[in-house]
Amino acid sequence: MRFVQDIPHPQFRIGLYAWNGKYILKIEAGPYEQTYKVSEMDVADSADVLQMLDTDFLNRVTQRFADMDTDWQATGERNEVF
Repeated sequence: MRFVQDIPHPQFRIGLYAWNGKYILKIEAGPYEQTYKVSEMDVADSADVLQMLDTDFLNRVTQRFADMDTDWQATGERNEVF
């Protein structure tokens, strides 16, 4: 996997990679990670991937991280691990 660039963001660590004909966007928040894969054939270049990181998308990413944390905490409590 080839590192393309870090994408500055105040809340998340966002990295863009290229691998096997795809751009891979990794968004990290604490112990959680969301990964999105985009075929290089579907976009003109990596700038198109960056353009997709609009406010609506990042708001949904934020909500998804919150849901991931809720699910993780619930399974820990349900199984008496936490």
